[in-house]
Order: sequence, then C-alpha cells, then structure tokens
Amino acid sequence: MRVLLTGAAGFIGAHVHSALIDAGHDVVALDALIASAHGEDPSVPNGLRRSDVRDGAALDDALQGVDVVCHQAAVVGAGIGAQDAPAYASHNDFGTAVLLAAMDRAGCHRLVLASSMVVYGEGRYRSATSGTVEPLPRRREDLDNGIFDNVDPATGETLTWELVDEDAPLRPRSTYAASKVAQEHYALAWAAAVGGSVVALRYHNVYGDQMPRDTPYSGVAAMFRSALEAGQPPRVYEDGLQARDFVHVTDVAAANRAAVEAQLDGFVPLNVCSGHPITIGEVAATLSERCGGPAPVVTGQYRSGDVRHIVASAQRASGLIGFTAQVLPTDGLADFATAPLREASGHSAPQV
Repeated sequence: MRVLLTGAAGFIGAHVHSALIDAGHDVVALDALIASAHGEDPSVPNGLRRSDVRDGAALDDALQGVDVVCHQAAVVGAGIGAQDAPAYASHNDFGTAVLLAAMDRAGCHRLVLASSMVVYGEGRYRSATSGTVEPLPRRREDLDNGIFDNVDPATGETLTWELVDEDAPLRPRSTYAASKVAQEHYALAWAAAVGGSVVALRYHNVYGDQMPRDTPYSGVAAMFRSALEAGQPPRVYEDGLQARDFVHVTDVAAANRAAVEAQLDGFVPLNVCSGHPITIGEVAATLSERCGGPAPVVTGQYRSGDVRHIVASAQRASGLIGFTAQVLPTDGLADFATAPLREASGHSAPQV
C-alpha cells in the first residue's frame, strides 16, 4: 500500500517508517522538523518531505495515490506550563483538522492516528468496599502534603488501580491530553461524515533507541537516562509508586504496521501497551542499576496534570489487529540503559 506517514523523522515516526518499509509498503514521509523536537537547524533525512501538516496545499500533493495515512506528527509530552497550550492546539488539533480535510479532498478515507493513554485522565480504580470508583482529581493541598493516592470520594478509602479498557471515559488532565482528545474527536466526526476508518492507537509510555535526550517534552525514561549520564541520580516525582505501562518503540511500530494493514470500519480506539505494569520508581532503579549510577532520589514533588496510576488492558488490540507487545519492560528498560539517544533534540518551547 501507499502510506503517507506524518512525523516521519520523530522518535516514534522513524521507527514506524522503518517497519512500514520493511513490510514492503510505499511510504511518503513527511515531517515539519520543528525546533522543539529536532533542534534549530536539523538536517533533512533522505527521502523526507519537509512540510507541515497545517499546510493544506502541501498535503494535497503528498496525498496523491495514498491508500492510508499514518498520522504521528504532534507536539508531545507534558511540556512546561500553560503557555504551551496554543502550540499544542495549533500543531495537534488544527493540524489534524487540516489533514482530515485534505484526506477527504484526496479520496483517502483510512487513518491510523497516534493517540495516547493520557486521554483517560485518572485511569480506573477500585475500592474494597464500593467496587469500581470514579475518583475526583487529586487536590493540590493533598499533593503539597505528600498525599498522592486517589481516594473514594464517599468513604476516603485509598483506591487501587484496575486495567483501563478503551471504553473508559475520556477525562484529560493536561494540555497535551486535551489536545489528544480533540484529535480523536475530530477523527471520529470525520469518519462518520465521510464513511471513513480510523484506528486511534493510544500509546502508553513509549521508550527505546533514539528517544530525544533531556528535554521537558521528552519522556521520563530519557530524562532518567540523561541524569545518569551526567552523574546525577534520577529524580522521581511523588513517592515513585505511580503505576504505568512502558511499551518499547519497536512494539509501537509493529502496532502501527498492524493497524495500517488491518481492515476495520468506523472509529476504533486501541491501547498500545506492554501489558506488564511497572512503577516509576522501578523504572528509575532499573536504569540506575544498569548504568552503574547513583540510586534514584524520591523527591515528593509533583507535576500539575500528572495522574496517579494509568495501566491499560491490551486485550482489544490483540483481538482486532493481532498486536501483542514482544518486549517486557524489565528487559527493554535494561537494554535502554545503554541505548543510543537522539543528540539533535530541541530545548525550546514549541512555537505556534
């Protein structure tokens, strides 16, 4: 198939590009090479079209003969603060809307969308006495006092996490999360309007070779790595007991290939995860041990918009597109301790 791949030069996009080429697909690779992800003067990889998904005319050209679009382009990560909101809205949401309109003009009605587990917000929890409970957002005064766990609003009982499936409500808690929910909603409305197909891949914590180095828009695993390389201990927020699912970038690429090749109708969200939960403290400890560096420091600090636990069910992706992650977090993170990171990362805030 002929595939338009946006964000093709990014951390995940580059791995998706390789997976699609290896599978024999004809890939049209596109990336805006924004400074916050690629530095101020990035080189343009061979065969890449340097173009922004907000440029409808450029998309009209790139979409000629394309069967399916694999949309990875986005400003990612937790960012720095509220001043990042216009950039997320512009690149992620407006960019997706422009892309969907261009796809309709081109008669291309199949989309694989890079979404994220952040759309779920607080995740899913259970009380020993009340069963499944929907927690309220954590209060700043509790976080300031080192009280990090979600509690049952009715009883005050500490809640335990459950696996989140794709039917869970979408409750974004950060600017980035809000932008990913908006992307999904635009794609869902587009699919209904044109009779199209959307597979929204909700990535969990992605890590692996060529992850961007030490930037507030990168992932926590790379931040821990950068600290260790500087001879500093990884700094772990809260108490380090936050449960997450870390999925290797090669598995994410495999999920994209499977979604591109699948024949699904309508709007289908799928968790892309390893299926093996791990705490943030365990991630830091694994990297420290394998790097021979100082032990992690648990700071008790927190970031606005972070949630306590978010761990997903991998069942639907396995059943619908045949995707099962191959890399266990314990093995993959041990290898990641010495994996090459991307040197040409940006440190500036993304520009609108």
